[in-house]
Amino acid sequence: MASKELNYALISGAASGMGRIYAQRLAAMGYGLALVDINAEGLESLKNELHLPEERIVCIVQDLSKSEAAANIHAALEGRPVDILINNAGMIFTTTIPQTPPGKLNTMLMLHCNTPLLLCRMFVPEMMERGCGYILNISSICAWMHWPAIGMYGNTKAFVKNYSRSLRIETRGSGVSVSTVCFGAVDTPLFGFSEKIRRLMLKTGIMISPEKAVDKALKAMFKRRKNLTPGFLNKMATIIAPLLSERCLSYLLKKFGHLLH
Repeated sequence: MASKELNYALISGAASGMGRIYAQRLAAMGYGLALVDINAEGLESLKNELHLPEERIVCIVQDLSKSEAAANIHAALEGRPVDILINNAGMIFTTTIPQTPPGKLNTMLMLHCNTPLLLCRMFVPEMMERGCGYILNISSICAWMHWPAIGMYGNTKAFVKNYSRSLRIETRGSGVSVSTVCFGAVDTPLFGFSEKIRRLMLKTGIMISPEKAVDKALKAMFKRRKNLTPGFLNKMATIIAPLLSERCLSYLLKKFGHLLH
């Protein structure tokens, strides 16, 4: 388990879902918290719930899809050493690239790729200088699924998976570790499955509760593991998914694409 000598844990997308649970878990361990979200009311609610001394919690209201987001966060935390960075914020949509508004494509790219990468660039050198730090980047089993309608999500998560590996190699021996978690579905409102599908996915292990997901991710991070893909079926999906042919995927899109809208 991590030493409480660590200073602040920076969590993006902290106001709800898994981000909120990360904050609760790390607060209970005694860490200072730097909480980032676009939802000001959600951050205030979490702050009130945690009852932490003012010096132990910093709330930063920031749209993470903006080009200046990482710089704004870094500036807001000047003088507060960040030794845990959890790039948790995310979004998903199920439309094909030609059907998706350009602004929505840009938002996903900035949210999943640009801002997390720049946050690593800004905070990792400081961690390396202090000789200790943890990066937790959230990818997905969709990183292996460059499929129609979830292609943008899968490709942005593939970028997360790949740059995380590069960064892990670059920080090797510095005291800074980079861990990547590739979840299947997590039982949060982000996915919007029907109750019947939700129960089936939980039963088969394709979907897990957000509490279990957070606990597994934090355990992997503190053990400085390279990556984690919870669930046997999810692990199998990363092997089988890339084998599906373009003809097969095109057929599935034509047959079932209307169900995505």
